[in-house]
Amino acid sequence: MNILDFGAARGMLCTQAIQNAIDSAASQGGGRVIVPAGEYETAGLVLRSNVELHLEAGAVLRFTDEFEQYPIIRTRWEGYEQDSYRPLIYAKGEKNVALTGLGMLEGRGAKWWKAFRAGEMTAARPCFICFEDCKRVRMEGFQVMNSPAWTVHPLRCEDVTIHGLTVINPADSPNTDGVNPESCRNVRISACHIDVGDDCIAIKAGTEDAEARIPCENVTVTGCTMVHGHGGVVLGSEMSGCIRRVAISGCVFDGTDRGIRIKSRRGRGGSVEDVSVTGIVMNDVLCPLVVNLMYFCGKDGKKPIVSDPNPQKVDASTPHVRRIRMADIVVTNVRSAAACLCGLPEAPLEDISIVNTQIHLTEAEPEVPVMNAVARPVTLAGLTAQHVRGLHMTDVRICGARGEAVMLEDVE
Repeated sequence: MNILDFGAARGMLCTQAIQNAIDSAASQGGGRVIVPAGEYETAGLVLRSNVELHLEAGAVLRFTDEFEQYPIIRTRWEGYEQDSYRPLIYAKGEKNVALTGLGMLEGRGAKWWKAFRAGEMTAARPCFICFEDCKRVRMEGFQVMNSPAWTVHPLRCEDVTIHGLTVINPADSPNTDGVNPESCRNVRISACHIDVGDDCIAIKAGTEDAEARIPCENVTVTGCTMVHGHGGVVLGSEMSGCIRRVAISGCVFDGTDRGIRIKSRRGRGGSVEDVSVTGIVMNDVLCPLVVNLMYFCGKDGKKPIVSDPNPQKVDASTPHVRRIRMADIVVTNVRSAAACLCGLPEAPLEDISIVNTQIHLTEAEPEVPVMNAVARPVTLAGLTAQHVRGLHMTDVRICGARGEAVMLEDVE
């Protein structure tokens, strides 16, 4: 089916025509809806089971930035259920849903970012693409730009394939993460190029305020390039439902603030466990390897208990990180610290290994310091670790540190 057959035309608002084509395909059991070459104006679209929305090469779907075109729905945003503008492309409870092709999706995020910064939003900004409670989701090939908030957000989905996407958002655009699978199972992210204003890929599992704690598990990230984001691949800080069995391999990070980052805090609960990071090349990062369980995040993130150096009671609200393996990593031009590993005195990091890894700090003057594992600002420091049980390092080379290459406190 072709959207032109349903009344879509260049230079006009085509929302209803495109939606009619999607609905018609679904009513006939499914099929492919084609967006041919050309630019088409639209508001939010809802995908259906067994329907593939296909953007041909040269096709551009340009989404209106008129807020009233997007109804307010109840959905999970930043880890818990709240009112949000409906995503620009949305599906809920569907199966066999696909968004493919070599075309472009343009989100016109600038107006959303401005309203957010001015505190004028009456609900959370919309994600660009959100598949919620869906099974067998496929996204492949297209370019997506200028998202109002998170760009690609599979939520509570199963069997998700994300391949060959190009995601571009300005470096100063707020919360425009690239790909954020949340509380999903069996996710494959491959061959993507991501250049955004926040984390490039962030794996999440909800906060302590989520209505249900659902894990994010069985996730692979392979063959991706990430540039200019806050983090290359980030796990957390929303991880109350647990993040487990994650494999990250064969990726390049260039100019990201952090490389591999695991973050949470007291009060979140949950765990991050069984993570393998192999064959990664990084350049021009602040800190390539970060694990921090004293991260300030969420509505309770600035309570004194978050950074209290004294042991606290261990209960369901205590986060845990265990069985993390990082190997075959090469890093050049590090601008702050080689690695920062910070557990909690009552819940140390468990079984952390770094193998066959070279980290070269820059010879230039550092731009900004980062907080090391013992919460002190450092510049061009080596690897610092605090509160770790089972730290294993083999064939690790740290070059150019100003001071000790390895600094340990309460580490076995």
